[in-house]
Amino acid sequence: MNNTALIITIIGALNWLLIGLFGFDLVGTLFGGQLSVVSRIIFVIVGIAGLWSINILFKDKVPKHSEAH
Repeated sequence: MNNTALIITIIGALNWLLIGLFGFDLVGTLFGGQLSVVSRIIFVIVGIAGLWSINILFKDKVPKHSEAH
């Protein structure tokens, strides 16, 4: 799930990069404008993926050792 969320978040970030640099909204262009239902659903999915990705910041980076001896 983390990898999927990161991929969706990266796609959203690339869309924001295009908006920032060129004023071009790729999602809006492909799916009927920023206010179309499909575009809004995609924006919501990207937002949820971004929120999910927050847990990666707090994820334990140290591998857990097994209890077996």
